[in-house]
Amino acid sequence: MATAIINNQTLELKDGEQLNCIQAAQRIGYEIPSYCWHPALSVVASCRMCLVEVGDTKPDGTVVMQPKLVPGCQTPVKEGTVVIADSEKVKAAQKATLEYLLLNHPLDCPTCDQAGECFLQDYSYKYGRGYSRLQEPKNIKPDKDHIGENITLFTDRCIMCTRCVRFTREVSGTSELQVVARGSTETIDTFPGIPCDNKLAGNVVDLCPVGALCSKDFLYQQRVWWLKTTKSVCAGCSTGCSVDVDQNEDQVYRLTPRSNPLAQGDFMCDEGRFGWKYIHSDERLTFPARRKNGEIRTRDWDDVIPSLQKALAKAVGRAPEKCAAVFSPWMTVEEAYMLASYLRGLSPKVKLALGPVKTVGEDDTYPKDFFGKPKEPVKFTIRAEKAPNRRGVQMVLNHFAGAATTLSDLAADGAAGKLEAIYLVGGDPTGWLESKQATGLGKAALVIVQDILPSPISERADFLLTGGSFAERDGSFVNYKGLAQHIGRSVRGPDGTRPDGRILWDLTGRKGLFNAAAVRKEMAEKIPAFAAFAQGTLGDCGVLLNEHGAPEAHVVAKA
Repeated sequence: MATAIINNQTLELKDGEQLNCIQAAQRIGYEIPSYCWHPALSVVASCRMCLVEVGDTKPDGTVVMQPKLVPGCQTPVKEGTVVIADSEKVKAAQKATLEYLLLNHPLDCPTCDQAGECFLQDYSYKYGRGYSRLQEPKNIKPDKDHIGENITLFTDRCIMCTRCVRFTREVSGTSELQVVARGSTETIDTFPGIPCDNKLAGNVVDLCPVGALCSKDFLYQQRVWWLKTTKSVCAGCSTGCSVDVDQNEDQVYRLTPRSNPLAQGDFMCDEGRFGWKYIHSDERLTFPARRKNGEIRTRDWDDVIPSLQKALAKAVGRAPEKCAAVFSPWMTVEEAYMLASYLRGLSPKVKLALGPVKTVGEDDTYPKDFFGKPKEPVKFTIRAEKAPNRRGVQMVLNHFAGAATTLSDLAADGAAGKLEAIYLVGGDPTGWLESKQATGLGKAALVIVQDILPSPISERADFLLTGGSFAERDGSFVNYKGLAQHIGRSVRGPDGTRPDGRILWDLTGRKGLFNAAAVRKEMAEKIPAFAAFAQGTLGDCGVLLNEHGAPEAHVVAKA
């Protein structure tokens, strides 16, 4: 096994492992500052912030250092490499680099969205000088609001790291961004008439280490130090991008990608990034309801849940084969398990069906070529399946029901008067039920609807249960390839709503507060496909499930 020396500490390299100085220093817990380097992009070594001393160990044990500092991002670490990243020579170079980058940088911190998570601020404090020697006026460049529909550029803040340019060339492949001019006049710009509006464009805002590229959606909305961050999963499609949900006072302000090599890597699409606004929609269903003959009798949860338990038990007792439930691909696996086990506990004859799984076009892969055709190797995929947990819910239904009934079959049964009770779980903010299906299902003697937004059947429901969005729930989603990831509750829902896990926890008669980890452990014991849930925790990167329950499924992936 190869060994290297980083700041006088020995680092062992795995066989075939390729690290640069920045990555090697991270292994020993030391930060080498950098602006232009990013693990998912090509190396250009343009910012010069990561300059370090590098040498080699000779066969006789002596160390010969190179005479000049070299970029750490561009320098590989191999057997015998010696890296010194904390010498006075290195510190002097870091101060000089920061002084140069800040010569024309405006003092926009009081108004800049990046303040609080800005590399210039952090590195100036850690590695820079406390003063500037510039006596001349700053070079002020005009801002560019035309960069994209969701992106604006504050040109005078840009440090020309070119992360954004490389992203549009290497990951999205659309190449809208470029470096214009040279020297003191060089700036980032788009080709005339071609704004940066590709489906991955929002990632350039995350990549920008300063406040140059900003999201118009988040601009001037909130100071980042007031935001509370919760680790979650994007619910936009079955890719299952790991995200951070940033909120303050129960108001979500943004979703940003969280790096996960088991899921999407380092980025996310704009559909997921900006598609969460329904969480705060004025149309949200806000209070539960128990109806009789079309009239609302109560909106009190303490009455609705016990009454529902009695009504369900009564309906199943009369005709269990005529009772059914439709499970949403937006449910968590814990919610699907609790509902399925409860209904099958009432009677094994209760039918279980998977709700509509919306598919839009085909999988959209990136990068693209000049003509918009996909290129290899694929670096990001937007899935055509627009449901976050179809696979996870299907795994639950496979255990309880085998070949599950379809929604169309149940709608036909309802239209023919063959449904005694139907329990419908929604959750898709773009709509999930057709009017014709609603007409058939609405003829059941007992109609129960659990949803977050109105649907064609919500007004006909005898019991309306107002649930929560993905940001208001605790549980786990399983993406297209079987990766189970934890979604954390970020905000409280509108008054009168409850997280779906709590609704089903109370409905199934469990004591105490909803506990997703406890449900996962119970699932691990009873469903072989979820054996990897035995530890309860899913870690930051999630757990790859094996639907056959093989022993390797017990391995928990860690960040």
